[in-house]
Amino acid sequence: MRIITGKYKKANLFAVPGNTARPTTDYIKEVIFSVIPSCSGKNVLDLYAGSGALGFESISRNAEFVDFVDFSDKSIKTMIRNIEKLKCTSDCKIHRKKVSAFLNGCEKKFDLIFMDPPYNKDLVNNTIEKAVDNDILTQNGCIVIEHSPRENLSEKWNEMIIYHKNYGSSVITVLAYENL
Repeated sequence: MRIITGKYKKANLFAVPGNTARPTTDYIKEVIFSVIPSCSGKNVLDLYAGSGALGFESISRNAEFVDFVDFSDKSIKTMIRNIEKLKCTSDCKIHRKKVSAFLNGCEKKFDLIFMDPPYNKDLVNNTIEKAVDNDILTQNGCIVIEHSPRENLSEKWNEMIIYHKNYGSSVITVLAYENL
């Protein structure tokens, strides 16, 4: 697992040990970052962050700041190792919280939100709902979701979909307010 481009281009990241986390492949990262607008100057939220690969890719692409959210000890330790390796302590913060608790107490707004919840746990729609209800997405922002093909988005999000494509074992869906 490596960073594709930017100031940390080709830097290898530590992966979460064991087989509880599913690393986002380089190919899927390339798809995601070709679909979304520039990360430059953006405030980014990486939910269910795991190793933090999407957030670190954003930092490499000049994001203003990244907030990582995960509850797993293995994920937190892995992100700390990656922060130390990249020397990007001032560019990010780790929140050891359950995603729902973080979203319920969040007072910050984000330009870009990544969601990569554990597959087939019925977390996708609930997490989108909390993000939208708590008004944490900026008006020009977008939510990028990597999810299982077996976990469908609720029809109520259809008007927000600006990208949706199946890549075998993963689906990438991007939501934005621009279509409302």
